[in-house]
Amino acid sequence: MYYMIHGIDADNSLEARLSVRPAHLERLKKLRDEGRLLLAGPLPAIDSPDPGPAGFTGSLVVAEFDSLEDAQAWADADPYMEAGAYREARVYPFKKVLP
Repeated sequence: MYYMIHGIDADNSLEARLSVRPAHLERLKKLRDEGRLLLAGPLPAIDSPDPGPAGFTGSLVVAEFDSLEDAQAWADADPYMEAGAYREARVYPFKKVLP
């Protein structure tokens, strides 16, 4: 089943994000290569594809996991969590309807 992971950034998270971004992306690429990633991306803090120093408010990942517990464990082990870029990672079941 798919699960939506909403990583919610801590205040002033940009430096922490940048410090572990390569490791964060590697985990997403692994999900992609396994055919489990539906979509992933950051949530800019301002209405711009490149928010610059304004940074981000969080991230959205929708991926396939065996259970809610597995999805939460994956989210909790994210480098953004470990570096303090995320203050929280919320996970919800997700039912893909379109496209």
